[in-house]
Amino acid sequence: MTDRIEVAATELRPLLEEFIMWARVNAPDSDPELVGPAALWHRLAFSSDLGTWKRADLRNLLLDRMPKVVEDPDSAADGMLPAVDAYLTFLSQTGRLTEDSDSLEGLREELDDVEDEFVELMEELLEDAEGEDEDEEETGDLGDFEPFADELADLPTIRLRPDAELAAAAREVPLIAKARDLAVWVGSGRRVGEDTLLSDAEVEEALAAVGLPRPETEGSLAEAVPQLWNVWNLAVDLEFLEPGEGNTVAVQDDTSEWPFDDDEDVLDAWMLGLHSIDYGDPELPDDDLTMALAGLTRGVLVRLLLAGGSRELDGLRQELAEAAAELDELGSDAWEAAGDPLAPAVEWLTGYGMVALDESRGAGGTLSLTALGTEGVIHLVDDADIEIDARPAIESMSAHELLALSAELPEEEADAEFAAWMRLREPGRAAEELLEAAAEDESDALIRVQAASVVGTLGEDAVPAWQAALKQPSLRPYAATHLSQLGVEGAPEPTQDDTHWLILDMWTISAGLGRSEFVSSLRDIGPDLLNNLLEVIWKIPHAHVEELLDLISQVHPDKQVAKAARRALFKARSHQ
Repeated sequence: MTDRIEVAATELRPLLEEFIMWARVNAPDSDPELVGPAALWHRLAFSSDLGTWKRADLRNLLLDRMPKVVEDPDSAADGMLPAVDAYLTFLSQTGRLTEDSDSLEGLREELDDVEDEFVELMEELLEDAEGEDEDEEETGDLGDFEPFADELADLPTIRLRPDAELAAAAREVPLIAKARDLAVWVGSGRRVGEDTLLSDAEVEEALAAVGLPRPETEGSLAEAVPQLWNVWNLAVDLEFLEPGEGNTVAVQDDTSEWPFDDDEDVLDAWMLGLHSIDYGDPELPDDDLTMALAGLTRGVLVRLLLAGGSRELDGLRQELAEAAAELDELGSDAWEAAGDPLAPAVEWLTGYGMVALDESRGAGGTLSLTALGTEGVIHLVDDADIEIDARPAIESMSAHELLALSAELPEEEADAEFAAWMRLREPGRAAEELLEAAAEDESDALIRVQAASVVGTLGEDAVPAWQAALKQPSLRPYAATHLSQLGVEGAPEPTQDDTHWLILDMWTISAGLGRSEFVSSLRDIGPDLLNNLLEVIWKIPHAHVEELLDLISQVHPDKQVAKAARRALFKARSHQ
């Protein structure tokens, strides 16, 4: 059976690769990866012709076969039927759905008919799995970050480099240049094959276009160039290649312009290809051995990060070999079969600009994260929902980034961030940047209060910035207050409306802390004064006045205050 599966999988692979590219444009909400098992078992159990699909076969496939072989019932319940629908549509639109098949409309009707029963079957599988594995911990692969969650959380603050520096490094990434060259070679409408995407003659041309060597092989050249297909897949990830009409694939219009001029565009492209790091995992002739080393490249990255950015290669190799043996009974065999499993991982990471190998240092050389590598692995850790303290470098941190970050830090840490940031600028310039950042979003009271508090410590150096802030409605109350306190000649006196604005800002912040904190802040005012405020505060054009009045009417324990808040809310809404 294993040989049959391998033959069928090889036969399907080019078609599924083309479908994945087609789905990016034509069915972006579907998960093409879920189609693989369904298409494979359709080929094995129901039809030797990949393009012949019958309603009865589709029903049996989904309700009888898939419950026995599906690996992730949760994902299947949510996405397999939409993915199969997209696949059948792809077959129809590309002329692959044969005349012996039932119509696309009929196949879709069958999908609708089996949906409820299929979902129920998947839910039963989930319940059974929960019962069997309730006390069993799930074993991840070598790239699972979860076992390192505590160590990652305990790392000292990691400073990320400025975007301009990262973009400059990304422009020099060799693998993106190869993906560009391959996409440009593909051109505007290259027809792809059914058995392999490219013929052997085309493979030779493509290898020359990207600068990869032609391997010596007696068999099909297309099956002997995994590096080329990795670059092809990277070109798809980067959106350099897109499916065209029919069985064609085409280069995107702006691909030849890489490296782009705009730093943000460069970093966006680099991030699109970040998950290509998985292409660095070793590929062995035996699928089980290949799976035993899955995640190796991610495992390299997380261990480098935990070590402060660099490791001796021999020590890293030994640690990962032991980890592979622990995780999988085939781990040691796979490691031995791969020869040097780290070689493809290091080669891909180097090619993607994430690591650098210094062969003159340490046992076997020293492998280090680059600035891009640190940025990338931090994103991967964040994708895994694991906490890590990573912050922009102080010298590149904008005033808004500083204010947003400091709002989430303990007071002492926030003060240290502000102090370090201030040391890099003249006080007047610092005041100007902070107040400009505070004016960016009139609805963000916390940023505004923080900025005003910090600028308020700068004394007379901040006067020009405060005077400019008088023109901003959301900052005028703070500017007038501080200029008055500084005794600046000609400065306007704070008005009652200014005072009411400040109160609304404080209420907004306390409401964000939770119901009990908000009620406590209202009680500090007292019901009489609060009632007086509610009589007039509704007139203030504050971004949160209506929701605050509504909240007071719901949570204040004094019925008279709640009633006054409802009246004020009505007036505020009528006043618009």
